[in-house]
Amino acid sequence: MENLIIVLIFISAIVYLGNLIYKNFNPKNKTGCSKGCGSCGVIDFDKIALEMGSNK
Repeated sequence: MENLIIVLIFISAIVYLGNLIYKNFNPKNKTGCSKGCGSCGVIDFDKIALEMGSNK
């Protein structure tokens, strides 16, 4: 009985870690920052370059 409990805890830990790894490398969460909420947006280097060029 104790072995069954240990095995269930071990399997649940492996599933939890696998879920963390999957969420970390999931391409849907690549929205600009590590939180994955989409509020940051992607950096537009062309727009920054245009703004810096227009300030001269």
